[in-house]
Amino acid sequence: MTDVVRLDAIYAPSELVAREIEGEYILVPLSSGIGDMEDELYTLNSTARVIWNRLNGKRTLRGVVEDLAAEYNGPVAEIEVDVKGLVEELLKRKMLIELPES
Repeated sequence: MTDVVRLDAIYAPSELVAREIEGEYILVPLSSGIGDMEDELYTLNSTARVIWNRLNGKRTLRGVVEDLAAEYNGPVAEIEVDVKGLVEELLKRKMLIELPES
Protein backbone atom coordinates (compact mmCIF):
# COMPACT_ATOMS: atom_id res chain seq x y z
CA MET A 1 0.00 0.00 0.00
CA THR A 2 1.30 3.43 -0.87
CA ASP A 3 1.41 6.52 1.28
CA VAL A 4 -1.24 8.17 -0.92
CA VAL A 5 -4.02 7.31 1.54
CA ARG A 6 -3.83 9.33 4.76
CA LEU A 7 -5.85 8.59 7.89
CA ASP A 8 -6.04 12.28 8.77
CA ALA A 9 -7.50 13.21 5.34
CA ILE A 10 -11.16 13.60 4.44
CA TYR A 11 -12.36 11.89 1.26
CA ALA A 12 -15.52 12.39 -0.80
CA PRO A 13 -16.96 11.03 -4.06
CA SER A 14 -15.91 12.74 -7.27
CA GLU A 15 -18.28 13.33 -10.18
CA LEU A 16 -20.11 10.03 -10.34
CA VAL A 17 -23.41 8.35 -9.70
CA ALA A 18 -23.78 5.48 -7.24
CA ARG A 19 -26.74 3.19 -7.96
CA GLU A 20 -28.05 -0.16 -6.84
CA ILE A 21 -28.90 -2.22 -9.92
CA GLU A 22 -30.26 -5.74 -9.57
CA GLY A 23 -28.76 -6.15 -6.11
CA GLU A 24 -25.33 -4.78 -7.03
CA TYR A 25 -24.04 -1.34 -6.01
CA ILE A 26 -22.31 0.30 -8.96
CA LEU A 27 -20.28 3.50 -9.28
CA VAL A 28 -20.68 5.21 -12.66
CA PRO A 29 -18.40 8.13 -13.62
CA LEU A 30 -20.11 11.24 -15.03
CA SER A 31 -17.02 12.74 -16.67
CA SER A 32 -14.79 11.17 -19.24
CA GLY A 33 -11.33 10.41 -17.97
CA ILE A 34 -12.61 9.21 -14.61
CA GLY A 35 -12.00 5.56 -13.98
CA ASP A 36 -10.19 3.02 -16.11
CA MET A 37 -10.81 3.41 -19.81
CA GLU A 38 -11.38 -0.35 -20.08
CA ASP A 39 -13.53 -0.59 -16.99
CA GLU A 40 -15.46 2.61 -16.33
CA LEU A 41 -17.96 0.99 -13.92
CA TYR A 42 -16.93 -0.16 -10.47
CA THR A 43 -19.03 -2.61 -8.47
CA LEU A 44 -18.86 -2.51 -4.66
CA ASN A 45 -19.20 -5.66 -2.58
CA SER A 46 -21.11 -5.47 0.70
CA THR A 47 -18.04 -4.49 2.73
CA ALA A 48 -16.98 -1.82 0.25
CA ARG A 49 -20.52 -0.45 0.20
CA VAL A 50 -20.50 0.07 3.98
CA ILE A 51 -17.19 1.91 3.69
CA TRP A 52 -18.35 3.92 0.66
CA ASN A 53 -21.41 5.18 2.51
CA ARG A 54 -19.12 6.78 5.10
CA LEU A 55 -16.80 8.48 2.60
CA ASN A 56 -19.02 11.53 2.43
CA GLY A 57 -16.57 14.35 3.05
CA LYS A 58 -17.55 14.82 6.68
CA ARG A 59 -15.10 12.65 8.65
CA THR A 60 -11.42 11.86 8.47
CA LEU A 61 -10.51 8.40 7.31
CA ARG A 62 -9.39 7.66 10.87
CA GLY A 63 -12.91 8.57 12.05
CA VAL A 64 -14.42 6.25 9.44
CA VAL A 65 -12.18 3.38 10.61
CA GLU A 66 -13.02 4.02 14.27
CA ASP A 67 -16.77 4.15 13.51
CA LEU A 68 -16.63 0.86 11.63
CA ALA A 69 -14.55 -0.82 14.36
CA ALA A 70 -17.09 0.26 16.99
CA GLU A 71 -20.14 -0.65 14.91
CA TYR A 72 -18.88 -4.09 13.88
CA ASN A 73 -16.82 -4.77 17.01
CA GLY A 74 -13.84 -5.55 14.82
CA PRO A 75 -10.09 -5.06 15.11
CA VAL A 76 -9.09 -1.53 14.10
CA ALA A 77 -5.92 -2.69 12.29
CA GLU A 78 -7.83 -5.08 9.99
CA ILE A 79 -10.55 -2.54 9.26
CA GLU A 80 -7.93 0.10 8.53
CA VAL A 81 -6.31 -2.16 5.91
CA ASP A 82 -9.67 -2.76 4.19
CA VAL A 83 -10.64 0.92 4.25
CA LYS A 84 -7.27 2.13 2.98
CA GLY A 85 -7.29 -0.51 0.24
CA LEU A 86 -10.69 0.61 -1.06
CA VAL A 87 -9.80 4.30 -0.83
CA GLU A 88 -6.53 3.70 -2.68
CA GLU A 89 -8.35 1.88 -5.50
CA LEU A 90 -11.04 4.57 -5.79
CA LEU A 91 -8.42 7.34 -5.79
CA LYS A 92 -6.57 5.54 -8.60
CA ARG A 93 -9.81 5.40 -10.59
CA LYS A 94 -10.52 9.07 -9.75
CA MET A 95 -13.86 8.09 -8.21
CA LEU A 96 -12.86 9.59 -4.86
CA ILE A 97 -11.13 12.85 -4.07
CA GLU A 98 -9.23 14.13 -1.06
CA LEU A 99 -10.77 17.32 0.23
CA PRO A 100 -8.45 20.23 1.02
CA GLU A 101 -7.83 20.95 4.67
CA SER A 102 -9.92 23.83 5.96
